[in-house]
This record gives sequence, C-alpha cells and structure tokens, in this order.
Amino acid sequence: MSSEGRPVPRRESPWGITGENHPEPKPHRCNDRVEDVIQACFEGNPFKTVPGPFKLFWKCMRSNPGEEPTDPFIYLDLEPLKPEVKPTKP
Repeated sequence: MSSEGRPVPRRESPWGITGENHPEPKPHRCNDRVEDVIQACFEGNPFKTVPGPFKLFWKCMRSNPGEEPTDPFIYLDLEPLKPEVKPTKP
C-alpha cells in the first residue's frame, strides 16, 4: 500500500548534496490521497468536490500503517491501492 514505486522529487541544496551516506526520502503513505484532495480543489465548486477526497485522506491519516483505505481515487488516474499481504509463519 505504499507508493514506493514513484520517486520523490529532489532538489539540490546549498547545505548539502545527496550522496551515498544520505538516504533517499520515502513518500508519505497518504501522499497520493492529499494529491487527490488538491486536484479536487480545481475541479469545479470546491465545496462539492473536496469533501469526498478529504474524507478518504483523513481516513488514511488516522489508519495504522498497512491499513490504509483501498477505495479508488476520485480525481487521480492511479490504480486503487491493494492491501499488503503479510507473510505468515508456518
């Protein structure tokens, strides 16, 4: 249920350059949900378009890692999230 497949945009900073001893950042697990909310702001009347995506974003933020909602995105053309299957020990 993570978006590790999509790279996080990086900027070079005057205070340091990324390298071998600087780990790559990972996107937040609800990053795609907040992008759906932002897209909803530009799709007609925000009072009608934002509540649905915001509820899914809020549900994602309040969930435990690995238990994010699997509902489809409303405005983004991304595939719905699939729950991670945790391997069971025999």
